[in-house]
Amino acid sequence: MLLFATCHCGATSIALPHLPTQAKQCNCSYCARTGAVWGYFGSDELDIRANDDERTYSASDGVNQHHFCGHCGMQTWGESPDWASMYNMDGTPKNPDATGIPATRSYAVNLRLIDDLDWSKLDIEQIDGRNSW
Repeated sequence: MLLFATCHCGATSIALPHLPTQAKQCNCSYCARTGAVWGYFGSDELDIRANDDERTYSASDGVNQHHFCGHCGMQTWGESPDWASMYNMDGTPKNPDATGIPATRSYAVNLRLIDDLDWSKLDIEQIDGRNSW
């Protein structure tokens, strides 16, 4: 069953193949301001359609990229290294020898952009990004 996440004006639409079984809500200085609840997908799972007004913001020299509609301003999706593959949620390495930036990328969609989403079907993990990263 396809789901669609759309910005307020409809200029950006993201087709999702399914509802993720879990999501994350972060309190870092960026996510706390956007209010996003993130669902994670592989790059080949998303069909992102955005007009020429889509904008990208990064506070990390492009490592983490936040995409938003340049017309209505909605935070739509993000792309970053798959930090969870190498690091625990408290920022410590899963493997003491592992350091650096993961080579694989993770794609997150702001689930708040899905109309009539049944939030009871999601396990939302609270991430303390403000104190962990």
